[in-house]
Amino acid sequence: MTSKFNLPTRKLLGPGPANVDPRVMEAMQVPAIGHMDPAFMEVLAETADLLRYAFGTENDVTMAVSGTGFSGLDMALSNALEPGDKIVVGISGFFGGKAAEIATRLGAEAIKVSNGFGRPVAPETVQAALAGSGRVKAAFLVAAETSVGLRQPIAEIAEIAHKAGALMIADTVTLLGGASMELDEWGVDIAYAGSQKCVGAVAGTAPITFSPRAVEAIESRSQPVPSWYLDALALHRYWSNEPFYHHTCPSTLMMGLREALRIVHEETIEARADRHDRNGRALVAGLEAMGLEVASDPEHRLGMLTSVRIPEGIADAAVRGELLRRHNIEIGGGLGDWAGKVWRFGLMGFGSNLANVLVLLEALEELLSEEGHSLEPGAAGAAAERIATPA
Repeated sequence: MTSKFNLPTRKLLGPGPANVDPRVMEAMQVPAIGHMDPAFMEVLAETADLLRYAFGTENDVTMAVSGTGFSGLDMALSNALEPGDKIVVGISGFFGGKAAEIATRLGAEAIKVSNGFGRPVAPETVQAALAGSGRVKAAFLVAAETSVGLRQPIAEIAEIAHKAGALMIADTVTLLGGASMELDEWGVDIAYAGSQKCVGAVAGTAPITFSPRAVEAIESRSQPVPSWYLDALALHRYWSNEPFYHHTCPSTLMMGLREALRIVHEETIEARADRHDRNGRALVAGLEAMGLEVASDPEHRLGMLTSVRIPEGIADAAVRGELLRRHNIEIGGGLGDWAGKVWRFGLMGFGSNLANVLVLLEALEELLSEEGHSLEPGAAGAAAERIATPA
């Protein structure tokens, strides 16, 4: 109980958290500073500007909640919705279902729409739900559904929502920092994310942004936001450097987030999006060369998160356990309808590189061969390298 505890060094190649750039860890070694210190207020202002760049927005109300990605979801819905409001929730996987649950807890009516677990929500499905539900306050969609490795048609659905007089709320937890995002152009009114995936920081902060339209809706509420801590306009007042105490904002975490976003800005969003896409395609080529089937819709796949079906007769937990024990590689299992049926591989932020693709494929080849899965040794790595380093 009194000895120093040394955590193992893992390759985090699952759905998150991802490995962190040493620059970010170094930035978190600075002395702790008070949450009302003028110097820390400058850190928050810089962080907000960097978030606007990553989100692709000019929104004034842009900041980060001191909490994980789910705190961003809670803030988005608790500020937008009041008891009795209606929200159309698109469900393609596990996290869309959680949004519907939270909306219901807030006293709103969640109108669930789906084209099936693992399939993108079709714009016409949302349009039909909006047309048949009377006055709807908002539509919600997970822009990149981490549970199934799927990207959604967010801009098309946002346009439909606005025509119906509804706000558009988007979960961008997996997209932010790993894909080109243009929230203002797409018409997204509220978007939140998490710091531990493609953003490249440690878990514990949830970037979030509100459009002027969303702010107007919050200001027009008939009753206060039910969560004092997650009141968006109160938190923004603190982030705007007013002499206002909101909470003890963790300076260490925010310094890490700021540095991660500085790295995003230096690389550029465009280059970062290309890197995540290229490495994701390399991984898919390697997996398919092993005879594995990628589970997500080929026209809507994510580069940073790949779901693959577990071959018949192969034990899910046993393979994941051996990857961790023998190779120090963490991957994810399935959630929701795909629990026990897929593995989820993440190549996010600092961890999205060809070296990680090749290490993962080699380790997986070894374990699947031992389990009796037929494959050609070395074929997976060769297929991946052809994609990642084209002639």
